[in-house]
Amino acid sequence: MIIDLRSDTVTVPTPEMQEAMFAAPIGDDVFGEDPTVNRLEELGANLFGKEAGIFCPSGTMTNQIGIKIHTNPPGEVICDENSHVYMYEGGGIGFNAGLATKLLKGDRGRLTAAAIEAAINPDDVHKPVSQLVSLENTCNRGGGSIYELNEIKKIRSLCDEKGLKLHLDGARIFNALVEADYTARDMGQQFDTISICLSKGLGAPVGSLLVGSKADIKQARRIRKLFGGGMRQAGYIAAAGIYALENHVDRLKEDHRRAKELGAALEALPYTKSVMPIDTNIVVLNVAESIDSQEIIRKLGEKGVKVIAFGPQQIRMVTHLNFNDDMLAETIKTLKSIA
Repeated sequence: MIIDLRSDTVTVPTPEMQEAMFAAPIGDDVFGEDPTVNRLEELGANLFGKEAGIFCPSGTMTNQIGIKIHTNPPGEVICDENSHVYMYEGGGIGFNAGLATKLLKGDRGRLTAAAIEAAINPDDVHKPVSQLVSLENTCNRGGGSIYELNEIKKIRSLCDEKGLKLHLDGARIFNALVEADYTARDMGQQFDTISICLSKGLGAPVGSLLVGSKADIKQARRIRKLFGGGMRQAGYIAAAGIYALENHVDRLKEDHRRAKELGAALEALPYTKSVMPIDTNIVVLNVAESIDSQEIIRKLGEKGVKVIAFGPQQIRMVTHLNFNDDMLAETIKTLKSIA
């Protein structure tokens, strides 16, 4: 048995999701004629109380489109130093949008209004104009940390006051929503655009949504075409996204429970220095300095448990749709066996 904990992107469609995909009515989405894509975009927009949505191949594309439609070079985006839009999107902020980046050191990836306000550039020809703030919820490199609504509201107010747009990288926003005391519509009220991944914990095979105003999504369609993201009979994969949104959100709590149990088991192991606080489905193990973390990864791999390096002396494990209780028990047994 292979147990893959490298990411929640390794999920595969359930039989029920496959049936929905095969049965989907399709058309040419670039002409706006794929009924299943149209339904998915409307569903995603309605969930967050937004006017419109656009379906794209990846979360990187929806983030990069969101950044580009809100800005004009030369300008600057403010984000956390470990944010996905900066760390893992190939330098797209500079390449695609022509922007400088102001990196802030947040609390496990979470920024505060006070820190953002201090980072906004003055009206000075020597500095790029601050145009956009990008937040991430949950924060991947923060171990799946969750923003508090009160702080997001403060950031929204600051952006309104200073004339900045606010984008959310919501790759794992539903992991936050099933744990937090706010709703998707609460998020929609705070952000100009929200990027939503369907292919992580929700279990769809591919695709992300960008939701926002009609004007923003109209511009997003132009940029999607420019990026090569226009898809034709995309209803087959859009149907998976619809199924995911309608059936796989509440079950994310199961992933969170298993992550916490996994973290508790790691705490007791001799090669563990510490475990980052576990709020959702991401477990980050800080390995003791005297132990080679790569050796732990290798030994686990030999026993059929796939994990990933997350930095010097760090290992990440992510629970997901295709990781069940039997796999959890086997993983804990394997972790103990290499101690």
